[in-house]
Amino acid sequence: MGRRFLCLLLCLLCCVTAALAEEPADFFEQAESESIGRFIRTYDSPTLKFTIEKFLMEGEICYLTRVWVQDPVRQIRKATSKWKENVNTVERLAAKVKGAALAINGSGFISPLYPWIPENYPGKNEDYYYTPLGSLTVTDGEVFRNLEGVAYYGLALDEDGLQMYVDADNEEVLATSPTQTWSFYVGCPMLLNNEDILPEEWEFADQLASRTVIGRVDKHNYLILTVTRERGKGITLRRASVFFRENFNTEWVYDLDGGQSFALLCRKQGKKRLGTIARGGARIVDIMAFTE
Repeated sequence: MGRRFLCLLLCLLCCVTAALAEEPADFFEQAESESIGRFIRTYDSPTLKFTIEKFLMEGEICYLTRVWVQDPVRQIRKATSKWKENVNTVERLAAKVKGAALAINGSGFISPLYPWIPENYPGKNEDYYYTPLGSLTVTDGEVFRNLEGVAYYGLALDEDGLQMYVDADNEEVLATSPTQTWSFYVGCPMLLNNEDILPEEWEFADQLASRTVIGRVDKHNYLILTVTRERGKGITLRRASVFFRENFNTEWVYDLDGGQSFALLCRKQGKKRLGTIARGGARIVDIMAFTE
């Protein structure tokens, strides 16, 4: 009898835990009382919720997006430009994702305008034109790049949501059967368990620029910081790191492409088309989109 009761109790606890995981985190539900700025967008459906707040940081206009997705592996999508052929506008890429309600720019990329590649990449710069940075590229479950012996620094989407990898073996990442990846510079992982991991002497982290930074609270809940250059020169990655550490408790924070590539698009409740909240003028290689 006692053993049966214990088994029943454990089952009930598991059900409660699973139910809680599928609900928006406290930071989302309490956003109005703990807001960073002025709410300019709210989206609420049974499977997707997000709010967008507009505020100033260091005198620069910024946006904080809080996102909850019920099923990350299905609802977090990626759209890309043609591999090794071109880069595209964020609007055209977002249009590829059916039902997209929110979209941001994604990976950094290599092109004749931005030809730099890491020293440990095999081949020549032009071999990588019009492709994202990162030793591993997966799109819709298909592996487009897998550089042997080159560690992966970036994001991957698997059954447990978005994951951040730091100095990881590509086979370790592929073992989780990721459906998508996004990557930028090696130093772009910013926080791990709310601890700063930005390289101390990395000059890029001290440069003022517009930004797109994403952080994970848990499997279902994410934060996106969009920094514009509407009033000045943007902010540094180190300042963005302080922002996340002071206001939230994140599992990780990662810097996606910024500069003129930054973009934040969303769809109003009940509307069909995405509208632009903020964006730079550059064409980009891929996006991250959220659907219902």
